[in-house]
Amino acid sequence: MDEFSKLLKSRQRRSIKRLGESYAQLVKKAEEAAKKGKTVRTHVREAVILPSWVGMKFAVYNGKEFKEMQITEEMLGHRLGEFSFSTKRVLHSAPGIRATRGSKFLAVK
Repeated sequence: MDEFSKLLKSRQRRSIKRLGESYAQLVKKAEEAAKKGKTVRTHVREAVILPSWVGMKFAVYNGKEFKEMQITEEMLGHRLGEFSFSTKRVLHSAPGIRATRGSKFLAVK
């Protein structure tokens, strides 16, 4: 773990060093799931991806649903939340009620 933390940026290194309660529970949960070969479901989006997690499957909560992902070597040092987007692209379809097709191009103010 010390060798890996030297490769990280200071912010990730600090979070691994301090190892908060929810993050410690996630690490323990991941160790148990690795033995059984199961997917780890978590709400801890700020957890830094560790080398022992490579090859495991995580389901990270994005505010609405759990997004499943496979951990690869390129993800090391990043956070789980970076790969489970909490917002999606806004698609506007048609103008609102009592609006004409041409009025959608007028400025609101």
